[in-house]
Amino acid sequence: MRRPRNLRFRVALAFAGFGAVVSTILGMVMLLTTHDLGQRLIDDILTAELDDFFARRSRNPASLPPKTVTLHGYVQKGPNEREDEIPHYLHGLTPGRHNLSVGTLTYRVAVATHQESRYFLLYDTTQQHKREQHFLFLFAAGVILITVVSALGGMWLVGIIIAPVTELARQVRNRQADSWPLQLAAHFPDDEVGELAHAFDLHLARLHSFMERERAFTADVSHELRTSLTVILSACEILLGDESLSERQRNRLQRIERAAHDMAEMGTTLLLMAREQHALSIGENSCLAEVINEAIEKFRFLLKSKPIQLSVNTDPQLYLAADRGLVYIAVSNIVRNAFAYTEQGEIVVMQDQCSLTVRDSGCGMRSQQMESLFLRHFHSSSYSKGSGIGLSLVKRICDHYRWTMQLSSRELCGAEVRIQFHSAPSNSAAGLSN
Repeated sequence: MRRPRNLRFRVALAFAGFGAVVSTILGMVMLLTTHDLGQRLIDDILTAELDDFFARRSRNPASLPPKTVTLHGYVQKGPNEREDEIPHYLHGLTPGRHNLSVGTLTYRVAVATHQESRYFLLYDTTQQHKREQHFLFLFAAGVILITVVSALGGMWLVGIIIAPVTELARQVRNRQADSWPLQLAAHFPDDEVGELAHAFDLHLARLHSFMERERAFTADVSHELRTSLTVILSACEILLGDESLSERQRNRLQRIERAAHDMAEMGTTLLLMAREQHALSIGENSCLAEVINEAIEKFRFLLKSKPIQLSVNTDPQLYLAADRGLVYIAVSNIVRNAFAYTEQGEIVVMQDQCSLTVRDSGCGMRSQQMESLFLRHFHSSSYSKGSGIGLSLVKRICDHYRWTMQLSSRELCGAEVRIQFHSAPSNSAAGLSN
């Protein structure tokens, strides 16, 4: 199963983020420190050059300002001197330090006043700015490299750290029923992982105990229930053979017999559904139309004296690759609900090659009730009959065979249950014999 955000990914992401943050902070500190030191050094050079020029001017007023590759000096001898004697980009600069851009060149400018003359000293910082930009590029590349290395290192490191946890998860996931006596803690050191393995051992032991008790309980219930139901059915069969019974007594005995048969079928199904999924065998193919007709005939007595029109349309060519007992339980629960909770109107049972639909004109349900309808032992306030496990059991059967069950209903407007069959059916009885 794909896990897009597993532990290794999260740790690698944390390492990458930590490396990126640390490298970014260090790089910014280095960049700002380097820029500040360079600025201070240039200012010290300008100050030293100005002091030297002032000293030379005091000895020789005709001394020229410095003019080198990186230094350019200008002198404005008096306030009445024309400003066009100095470059236009120096006009308006006040005494102090300034940053100046001239085309593609950048300068650090020192402006000072000495003996009624104004001095301008420019230091070319173009190369320094280029070096800073180059350093910034290297800084960005370094951050990316450190982030990638941190992520790879985090994945490698977490692989080593969580290897015992991964092994523990693998053993728990692949644990078979015949390996219950084996102790997980025996394969791990006496540390946090070993403590976790010991906790798993205790938990699995409790699960095994629960399963053994459930298996014994279901076996005992199955045996005792079948024995009691066999006695009831045998007694009903003997009593029904008595010709002296009145029609009313015979109807009551037939009702007891039907209830016993229902209990036997329901008990078998519930015990089967209580087992693990692989225990639900598919069995032979089942003719859905025959199952529908059997369920309708079984519960037709619920429609007696009711003004209801029953419409049945089935396709006898559809055979489902499913256990007939489970198919019967699903169909009979749906049919019984429609017959029991419809007092008048119409009931439509329609089955084609891919679905079964049962629609009635009964009391219906509110949307709030439908949200809880598939919960076990749920009862609608409009209903007073039944055990409350019918539709939840039908839903479990549909989920097992990967059928889709849909329910639509409105209060006082009836309900419609539709089962869509997605498994490949056998389309004819002839196909079963081949």
